[in-house]
Amino acid sequence: MEPEPSFHHREKMGPKQEQSSNSRILVRRRTSSPLHSQRESTYWQPLLSPTLGVFVVWSREEVSTAGRCKFFSLTETPEDYTIIVDEEGFLELPSSEHLSVADATWLALNVVSGGGSFSSSQPIGVTKIAKSVIAPLADQNISVFMLSTYQTDFILVRERDLPFVTHTLSSEFTILRVVNGETVAAENLGITNGFVKPKMVQRPVIHPLSSPSNSFCVTSLDPDTLPAVATLLMDVMFYSNGVKDPMAASDDCGHIRFFSFSLIEGYISLVMDVQTQQRFPSNLLFTSASGELWKMVRIGGQPLGFDECGIVAQISEPLAAADIPAYYISTFKFDHALVPEENIIGVISALKVSQAEKH
Repeated sequence: MEPEPSFHHREKMGPKQEQSSNSRILVRRRTSSPLHSQRESTYWQPLLSPTLGVFVVWSREEVSTAGRCKFFSLTETPEDYTIIVDEEGFLELPSSEHLSVADATWLALNVVSGGGSFSSSQPIGVTKIAKSVIAPLADQNISVFMLSTYQTDFILVRERDLPFVTHTLSSEFTILRVVNGETVAAENLGITNGFVKPKMVQRPVIHPLSSPSNSFCVTSLDPDTLPAVATLLMDVMFYSNGVKDPMAASDDCGHIRFFSFSLIEGYISLVMDVQTQQRFPSNLLFTSASGELWKMVRIGGQPLGFDECGIVAQISEPLAAADIPAYYISTFKFDHALVPEENIIGVISALKVSQAEKH
């Protein structure tokens, strides 16, 4: 029997709650060779509109239903579209001068509590893992790329960094791999040489911040109802808002275009502003009884790139200290944190205090 949709709706979970002793990290990956020979590392060259940024994510060891994409996420921003997709989905993308692909293979990890699978475990929340996962990875200079969904939070790391990731986190977590939908213990990678436990350091916010005027909702819908809204989804994602502008001002505090759709392991996640939400039939969306809304903090005055470490930690640690839940969505050029609407003023103040500490 499929779990009830509400099971996957995240509670407002702050970092001061006790972490379950059986929390674990799941690594979804493939063992096949990366597609470096098929990629172009041209993602900062000027591109015509619309532009697409793509990450290839190995999502599992073996795929029993070959050729079917199991990990797909598309996020629209004022500048471009960011796609995160597994190998099967990547092979279906057409060649295009507008398509820029990140120059590394990334693995999707997520922290779960109370079980060993994405579909049956209680989500943790990005501020809940700020100190136990995000900060330790930043301390080891490991770059991460975040994707929060309605169901869970994915931490993307480069495949080449996986030995250091597992070594860093193995003292606090059970590390598992996902193979054909089943979880198995990850092998001991035996990383010792060159691994030094870092000293704790302060991480002031170093990038410009802005907060658009939109209010956002994070929701989902039953996959069986997807055909009923497929035309609307296509219109919302590709036809409603004109041409993308790669030079769009990132410090504009007015209304911005932001829409994120994820279909991962059969579960759908939608992040959109209230105006867009009103276009969907209300009886199809999973929303909380309180109608909870979120405000955005946008991080970055220019493209952030993929090599800088600690950006997510700079934002999530102050939120964790203030016990404020958050969603966090990285894109090809900028990062985005979503916090409860009633907390936005305090969040901006706290982050600006941290920002001032760099001077």
